[in-house]
Amino acid sequence: MVIVGAGLGGIRVAENLRNNGYTDPITLVGAETHPPYDRPPLSKSVLLGKDDRVDLKPAEFYDEAGITLRLGSEVTAVSPSDKTITLASGESIAYDHLVLATGLEPRPFPGLADRVEGVHMIRTYDDAVALREQIDSATDAVVIGAGFIGCEVAASLTARGLKVALVEPAPTPLALALGEEIGALVARLHTDNGVDLRTGVGVAEIVAPDGAVRAVTLDDGTELPADIVVVGIGSIPVTGFLEGSGIELADRAHGGGIACDATGRTSAADVYAVGDVANWLEDDTPRRVEHWNHTVDQASVVAHQIIGGDDAVVSAVPYFWSDQFDLKIQVLGAPRPDDEVHVVDDDGKKFLAYYSRDGILTAVVGAGKVGAVMRTRPKLQTPTPVADLR
Repeated sequence: MVIVGAGLGGIRVAENLRNNGYTDPITLVGAETHPPYDRPPLSKSVLLGKDDRVDLKPAEFYDEAGITLRLGSEVTAVSPSDKTITLASGESIAYDHLVLATGLEPRPFPGLADRVEGVHMIRTYDDAVALREQIDSATDAVVIGAGFIGCEVAASLTARGLKVALVEPAPTPLALALGEEIGALVARLHTDNGVDLRTGVGVAEIVAPDGAVRAVTLDDGTELPADIVVVGIGSIPVTGFLEGSGIELADRAHGGGIACDATGRTSAADVYAVGDVANWLEDDTPRRVEHWNHTVDQASVVAHQIIGGDDAVVSAVPYFWSDQFDLKIQVLGAPRPDDEVHVVDDDGKKFLAYYSRDGILTAVVGAGKVGAVMRTRPKLQTPTPVADLR
């Protein structure tokens, strides 16, 4: 058993295999030098200095579970015909079953040189530490992109005492994920906490005349001072190593990534994919989801297939969360920006909203409403008229 990608998806596949009686060797191959760690804290507790290490398992787990870690080993090619992977070192590793869990890489700012001092993207632990080490010597920060990562970083940098500008071309933060009505409530949270929120405007240039960032120029001509710039404009599935493998990729219109069936099988025999890089069929529709719980569920399904289970899959209710300032924003279900939104509770800071499509509940979003959100989970497991909840 070879697993490419030593993150959440990879370690959960390995753990599920061992817990279900799989006794053959398992090799976990990771491009980073760190053992598997949790990524969500990188933009939150790691930046805030509350956590230094966020390992998913203690060091002794791997020996006890009989899992071989091959860290600092980038995979450059996969050959399904002879069932091997090739590492950057030139070494070849054979497999009987292969799981691809390579995740994402941040989308760089267009046209920016590879190395500009003070410009950061956060995907790895080392990325987060590099940004954290510059905070104490900085005054002004600009965060480009008000998706979940951008909003979390803006909140963390503000909490660390920086003056933060958050720039987003859409009318509100999180507009693409949650729609503009709830995005406006997230905007209120940020402005109330001192973030200089600039929406409806893009970035024309990152100004770095001497190789170090000095400012950010917006499309409207405004120049924002910046000692630190964090680029959070989306991510790209890591699939370049599959070139020439014949393994089918999903088209960009459906999110890209590695094309899979409803149980994680790819177009190649005995090759599976899980996590952010994997595009699974859900209700006969290709869908790539970038959420922690989704990866955990997929890892369980794939491990079940490898040890000889049937194809039955029980779909869980999608769930993810985002910690911003002192609030936990939770999303239960699958909201779409064009859903009808019903704000049922809003005290000026905390809020709760239902989403519906054709009168049927599709999602619940809450900020600071943990119990109220989670109590609705059963209502999302079967078609429920939203009117029944109001």
